[in-house]
Amino acid sequence: MECIDKKCPIHNGVKTRGARLEGIVVSDKAKHTAIIEIDYARFNYKYERYSRNRSRIPAHNPACINAKTGDIVGISETRRLSKTKAFAITDVVKKAA
Repeated sequence: MECIDKKCPIHNGVKTRGARLEGIVVSDKAKHTAIIEIDYARFNYKYERYSRNRSRIPAHNPACINAKTGDIVGISETRRLSKTKAFAITDVVKKAA
């Protein structure tokens, strides 16, 4: 299978840089886009406790990777690909059951 996606970070000219994150795909309904949810803990200095937070990042989902809902994926920061997307899925760490 040949990848013809111009925004694919693996096979074509889009370079990755900066942040490299892992998260779970919560939505893959949009064309070439997946919503990645990342859970993290943040320290609150006033109360000296951690708070659990969640971030939802829209990422480019190339046809050669084609991540589905429930997959754990790795995403990398890229140049701005659209109004909302500045990340691209680079690999699938674990497929959904």
